[in-house]
Amino acid sequence: MYDVNTILEYVKEEDVKFIRLAFIDIYGKQKNVSIMPHELEKAFKYGVSIDSMAIDGFESGYKSDLFLFPNADTITILPWRPREGKVIRMFCDIKYPDGRDFTCDTRKLLINAISEAKKNGLEFHFGSEIEFYLFKADEEGESTGVTYDKAGYMDIAPDDKGENIRREICLTLEEMDIMPERSHHEEGPGQNEVAFRYSDALRAADEAITFKTVVKTVAGRNGLFASFDPKPISDKPGNGYHINFSISGGKLECAIEGVLKHIKEITAFLNVDEKSYERLGKLMAPKYISWSCENRSELIRIPAAKDNYVRAELRSPDPLINPYIAFTLLIYAGMEGILEDYNLRKPIDSDLNKASELLLSKLDKLPESLEEAKVIARQSDFVKKYIPKELLDNYLK
Repeated sequence: MYDVNTILEYVKEEDVKFIRLAFIDIYGKQKNVSIMPHELEKAFKYGVSIDSMAIDGFESGYKSDLFLFPNADTITILPWRPREGKVIRMFCDIKYPDGRDFTCDTRKLLINAISEAKKNGLEFHFGSEIEFYLFKADEEGESTGVTYDKAGYMDIAPDDKGENIRREICLTLEEMDIMPERSHHEEGPGQNEVAFRYSDALRAADEAITFKTVVKTVAGRNGLFASFDPKPISDKPGNGYHINFSISGGKLECAIEGVLKHIKEITAFLNVDEKSYERLGKLMAPKYISWSCENRSELIRIPAAKDNYVRAELRSPDPLINPYIAFTLLIYAGMEGILEDYNLRKPIDSDLNKASELLLSKLDKLPESLEEAKVIARQSDFVKKYIPKELLDNYLK
């Protein structure tokens, strides 16, 4: 944890020349404005003005001024920038000119959810497993559609050409005090995965945002294009974002039932693109609302683990999500399950990819299109309770 004075002293002593004030739009895309060191003290005290009307989802009537206030304890160096004349980044709170929290600040939304959980004696922990494809890039840095390799699940070099790219990604993350747990080649050609150790909800969301920036940066430096699209190749496995969660102070099985109860209502925030629904129900991506231990064909599984490492894995989301909204809704759904002492439904211990029609007919399904998911979200009292109206209206447009 750092305070303002520590950051100001660091900037002076470490030859920092640019400070990137980062924030997230409602769709999970990172934005930033850069300031010079002599402006930083003023930024901490008064904020830095931005034009909300120019940012998708931030539009709110005729008043467009918003202010960014950097969080000192989110400081990190950007290792790919020059060592002399360093560049640092901090995530920001977004506020109206009168000092109120901006309604569409999704990072603040998660902070509030964490606070509500804490009031009830609960702390949620999240771990991310994020998949991406590597394609060869053209002269303008865009994808050629040609995968970087033809390797398969957990193959090694020389078949796995992404080995050195993943190594560079992981070492870059470590320089930013983000600790990857493991990485490997995934099933698709040119497809890779990096997984992170569990941490508190806010840090896990910040890390997910940072991870995507690092992957795209490292890929670009190596003449490649990194794709987080949920289905970049129609007949190959899609990219998933498997969210692992556990709880201190409450029963995991009750939280799982809370998530299962509300999963259809929150799918519009977990699968945010039309291609997301091309991925679901195919090649190990879930389609039915069920759970089991270890079974990867289920929506939620409980991986084999012991002691503090026992957790639930939600397998439907994909990497295009806004993790702040996703974690917020998962916290509230899980918390409801714990506080209402929900009984966890029976597991489905069958491979749903090969299950009988009779079994499948008894299971509820996830929405089958983005439009269906949006309709369900609009009608959901649960979603409307926890997502501010302005944010919800803008997001579902």
